[in-house]
Amino acid sequence: MGTAMLLKACGSAPDTADSAPADGDAPAAAGDGETIKVGLLHSLSGTMAISETTVVDAEMLAIKEINAAGGVLGKQIEPIQEDGASDWPTFAEKAEKLIDQDQVVTVFGCWTSASRKAVLPVFESKDHMLWYPVQYEGQECSKNIFYTGAAPNQQIEPAVDWLLENKGTDFFLVGSDYVFPRTANTIIKEQLKAKGGNTVGEDYLPLGNTEVTPIITKIKAALPNGGVIFNSLNGDSNVAFFKQLQGAGMTPDLYPVMSVSIAEEEVRQIGKEFLIGHYAAWNYFQTVETPENEKWVADFKAEYGEDRVTNDPMEAAYIMVYLWKQAVEQAGTTDIAAVREAAYGQEFAAPEGPVTMNVNHHISKTVRIGEIRDDGLFDIVSSTDGPIDPVPWNQYVPDTKGFACDWSDPAKGGKYETEGA
Repeated sequence: MGTAMLLKACGSAPDTADSAPADGDAPAAAGDGETIKVGLLHSLSGTMAISETTVVDAEMLAIKEINAAGGVLGKQIEPIQEDGASDWPTFAEKAEKLIDQDQVVTVFGCWTSASRKAVLPVFESKDHMLWYPVQYEGQECSKNIFYTGAAPNQQIEPAVDWLLENKGTDFFLVGSDYVFPRTANTIIKEQLKAKGGNTVGEDYLPLGNTEVTPIITKIKAALPNGGVIFNSLNGDSNVAFFKQLQGAGMTPDLYPVMSVSIAEEEVRQIGKEFLIGHYAAWNYFQTVETPENEKWVADFKAEYGEDRVTNDPMEAAYIMVYLWKQAVEQAGTTDIAAVREAAYGQEFAAPEGPVTMNVNHHISKTVRIGEIRDDGLFDIVSSTDGPIDPVPWNQYVPDTKGFACDWSDPAKGGKYETEGA
């Protein structure tokens, strides 16, 4: 699970907006129908619903705003929602339904890498388009996916660097047992090896499992005098983990936890009293001070309630709808090949700061480290001066060092060796 496979590029999409799709193929243009149909594919039930339902809220807000401003190409966006139900085969089935039956022109969806890996063959075989909003482990660069969350060099690697400089060199790695945590920890172990840190332990829980006592016992044994815990647990497992960590007397002054899947919404649902003083690495926090963020937070609360919070995956989901809209308008069509080409170089004044879509289908993003405070929000304790360019193929891992991705050049594509590698 920890090793991503090289992804094969698929055949080209139709060359013109007037090309008629074959039965079951992607729709070619916005001219078909009175609205432009898009798919929203997330877990609205199951262990991942704690995180994914809020992403849907952000996508729906973007769609509502775009429709209120006149839509796209003079048409209203019609969102069609499907529930992946925290089950990866279900994600694949729903992706096929959205493409084949509903004839959507694009899909905004997934959270876990397991769900993304499940739907990826669907989008590649049908040469369709998925926009994916969550930070992930990298080691992938598909022609059919645009990734608006962080690549590892925009989240995981800077978090490790900050911890080594500020919190210690002994790390215990804990994560959910699927693609993202295992690949992330492969990267972290190589990075620690290169920078003089130590991996003193590593353990995993099945996604949704709350039996965390054995892991906490292992952490205490491996770090009797304290040390860094790097946490890539996802979903409900985090609730049990942080409650039992505090119950075991493992406080953040001795056992600081750096999380890469805990944001404001998870803090709210887990209980801020269990998380104060721990850390998270993201590109966006609700406390980011930009005019765009001030407006977005106000608009989101006006739509969904003053008690609601915003977070990084929600922001990445919100902006990906706008990046897609801009690409469609530049292309003058919803034809997938044309939109893909038009997406390269798209810029957006996002709540997190300026972002740009790269030819490797990832966006340049600012990197931030936040400390959880007593109101459940984050104090930003570290931030890059500006956006960092994404590196999908990891440069610490020997198998991918020296490789890059460039979908604007057919000779390079999803994985090519750079000069001097």
